[in-house]
Amino acid sequence: MKAPYFQSQRTALYEEAGERLLSQGKAYRCYCTPEELQAKRETAQAEGRQPAYDGTCRDYTPEPGDTRPFTVRFKSPKEGETSIDDLIKGRVVFQNQELDDLILVRSDGSPTYNFCSVFDDADLRISHVVRGDDHLSNTPRQVLIFQALDATPPAFAHLPLILGPDRVRLSKRHGATSVTAYREMGYLPDALVNFIARLGWSHGDEEIFSRAELIQKFHLADVGKSAGVFNAEKLEWLNFQYQQAREPAHITQEVKPFLTDKGYSLPDDVQLSRMLKTLQPRAKTLVELAAASHFYLTETVTFEEKAAKKFLTQDGLTIVEKVRGKLKTAPDWTEEALHAVFTSLMEELELKLGKIAQPIRVALTGGTASPGIFEVMEVLGKEQTLARLDTALTTVRDGNTNVSA
Repeated sequence: MKAPYFQSQRTALYEEAGERLLSQGKAYRCYCTPEELQAKRETAQAEGRQPAYDGTCRDYTPEPGDTRPFTVRFKSPKEGETSIDDLIKGRVVFQNQELDDLILVRSDGSPTYNFCSVFDDADLRISHVVRGDDHLSNTPRQVLIFQALDATPPAFAHLPLILGPDRVRLSKRHGATSVTAYREMGYLPDALVNFIARLGWSHGDEEIFSRAELIQKFHLADVGKSAGVFNAEKLEWLNFQYQQAREPAHITQEVKPFLTDKGYSLPDDVQLSRMLKTLQPRAKTLVELAAASHFYLTETVTFEEKAAKKFLTQDGLTIVEKVRGKLKTAPDWTEEALHAVFTSLMEELELKLGKIAQPIRVALTGGTASPGIFEVMEVLGKEQTLARLDTALTTVRDGNTNVSA
């Protein structure tokens, strides 16, 4: 059988292994009904004992032709101990008398998880089983099944669980818990891999690792035994570092799906990359980057109410008009040339840069927070810059301002 492997296609192998354990006396048929098992559990609870199968059928020999439904239980040793040399937790010892005879095959003939997983690991020669330490309690039972199958158990490494900020096991009530959800929230895959790898593992004081560095430096022996706390702010910081270091061409392709989901009509990659480059220093996630792109990609600028009231006053519109007149005749459209235009106006109007730049910023972007005004104008281009200034002058003076609260 070739990979990929599906347990549903390996039923015959599990049945054969179950029959082999029965014939060797390492497993037995259990005829206890669900009602009888429930009664045993209730009795144990009433007596303050941990509910566990009491071995009623362990030494029972069924009559020939017995057609009652049965499960197949593992005949766990009742003396001695089972130890695991865990690669993270060290030696962990379990007393065999505390292990009950777990079910290997259900009454409908389907194998249980513990039986399937052990058989598959043995059959496929799995060398290491790395999983959360909430599976540690299953391990002694699985080791005993490996031994019953005459197979060598793999090396086990039980990772500490990830906790929420309240130091309770991470769950949906703490927010997103799936990789897909974090992708949809705009986190870069490499940042998330880096973040998860650092939960419970460290390599000196280093925080940022490429995948190649993680492959080279990560060792299970360096993983701590204590649970790691999921710090959303740390993930956001880490994603910001990755996003800032990203090549513009890569960022452009990664943010595109978020922009198309918003219904924007996108320019060519070169122009989109120029836009994003001005926004990249502030955005912590791809979602933030897409949201910040709105003023570049929208067909109609919507003015923030507070910004419009403060800067698109009569005096502000006079400044917009004067700037528009200067820009219309500007021979060059570079940051340096645009800065020179504003410098001349500052001298002419005897105003500081902020007094001139803010009304222009609001007219072009709709708000007071944006990349440098000369960057924005250069990216928008002369035609669109002049058109937006015209729109601001017309709509505000006509009282038809597109305002958002």
